[in-house]
Amino acid sequence: MYGSCTGRARAGALAVGAAWALLLTGCSSSDGTKESQGSPPVSQQPKNIDPFWVNPDTKAAQALASHLRKGDTKNAELIRKIASQPVGAWVGSEDPEQEARGYTEAAAKADRDAVLVLYNIPHRDCGQHSAGGAADGNAYRDWLDKVAKGIGDRPATVILEPDAVMHMVDNCTDAQYHEERYDLLRGAVERLKQQPRTKVYLDAGNAGWGKPDQIHEPLQRAGIARADGFAVNVANFQTTEASKEYGKKVSAKAGGKPFVIDTSRNGNGPYTGGDPAENWCNPPGRALGETPTTDTGDPLVDAYLWIKRPGESDGDCKGGPKAGDWYPEYALELARNTK
Repeated sequence: MYGSCTGRARAGALAVGAAWALLLTGCSSSDGTKESQGSPPVSQQPKNIDPFWVNPDTKAAQALASHLRKGDTKNAELIRKIASQPVGAWVGSEDPEQEARGYTEAAAKADRDAVLVLYNIPHRDCGQHSAGGAADGNAYRDWLDKVAKGIGDRPATVILEPDAVMHMVDNCTDAQYHEERYDLLRGAVERLKQQPRTKVYLDAGNAGWGKPDQIHEPLQRAGIARADGFAVNVANFQTTEASKEYGKKVSAKAGGKPFVIDTSRNGNGPYTGGDPAENWCNPPGRALGETPTTDTGDPLVDAYLWIKRPGESDGDCKGGPKAGDWYPEYALELARNTK
C-alpha cells in the first residue's frame, strides 16, 4: 500500500526533537541531507475549513526548503502546493507511543487535529511493496496500545489499517489469518475509542476495487459499529464523485456511517494505461485533488483528507524508489498537473 519514513516497510525510526513543539524529525530531505531547523516554510490552514495540522517537517516541506535555499523558486512554488497542506502521519513500529505523542502534541500546540494512519497489521499488504507489519497478534495489540497511550486526550483522526479489510474480501490475505485479523481490528477500534477525542475510520477500499455488497459484512465484523465511520480511496486515484457514490452505497449497508475520502492524488482520476494490476503504483499523469477540509457540503462525508502523502513513492515500480521514499520527479508532476 504505502510507507513513510517510519515502520517496517519504511526506512528508519523517527526521533522526537525539542524543536517545532515536539515535532518528529529524523527523515532525510530530498537531496539526502538532514534539514536544519530554521523557520518552517509552511504554516497552518484556516481552522474553520481545515482543522487538521500542517506538519512543517514533512518530506514535502523539506523539499520545499531545499528548493528555496537553492533559489529554485519555480519548483519551490510547485512543491508548496503539497507542503502547505495537512497530510496523514503514518505511525511506525519502533517507538509508536512517542511518535503518536509527538504528532498529537505538536498538532495540539498549533490548535489543530492530528491525522494518524495506523498500518501495522500482521501479514500486511500480502507480501507486496509494503509488506511487513507486526510479528503476530500480541505484538500488534501491544503496538496499538502504545499508540493509544501516545494520543492521550488530544484530538486525533485515525485511519485504521488501509487494505486490511479489502485484502480479506479479495482473498489476497490467506484465509487462515482472517479470524485473527477481524479480532485485531475490532480490538483496535475499541482501544482507540477509549481515548476521549479520537475519531476512528476503518478503511473500506475504493470505487475501483471494492463492492458495497461484498464489504459491508466484513466491515461489521471488523468493528464498524463502534467506529466513527470508514475511509475510502486511501492511496488511490478514484475521483471524488466516484468515491462519494461508492461511500454512500457502503454507508447504506453499514448503518448509515459517515466516511472520509482520500483526495490526495485524485485530481485527474485513475490511470487506465499499462498493466491494470499496477495502475495504483506511481501512475503517470496524475494530479493533486481537493485540499483537505471538513467543509464537504455533504452530511455523509466528514472530510476530504490527504491520507497518502503526495510525492512519496507507492513502491519500486515505474522507476520509483521504495515505498515511502520522496520521489521528486513525481511530486513535481503531481503539482504541475493540478489545476
